[in-house]
Amino acid sequence: MLRCLLRAKIHTATITESNLSYEGSIAIDEAILKEAGILPYEQVMVSNLNNGERFETYAIPGEKNSGIICLNGPTARKGVTGDKIIIFSYGYFEDRKLKKFKPAIVILDDNNRVVSVK
Repeated sequence: MLRCLLRAKIHTATITESNLSYEGSIAIDEAILKEAGILPYEQVMVSNLNNGERFETYAIPGEKNSGIICLNGPTARKGVTGDKIIIFSYGYFEDRKLKKFKPAIVILDDNNRVVSVK
């Protein structure tokens, strides 16, 4: 049996900008993506702590070490600069592989710098 579990989480990211004119996605600092193990164009779920919005989109790499977290396209309507969000990535796993499984949890500070990786 395959089970869908949290594979990676970027916790307390701060939205730095939004771009309604873009096709869609969320731009995330490339260094943060790497820490979380999220690939470019991978589907992510985003939850906005300020307004309760929750939506799915895909991740694209933003400038490395810039701290960028940018909502693009229609998702730009789901949050504003300064809002705190949590970014989730899920995966399907076989039961036999779950005993040793732990998701990557990346905790960010107010400037979107990595504080810890669990």
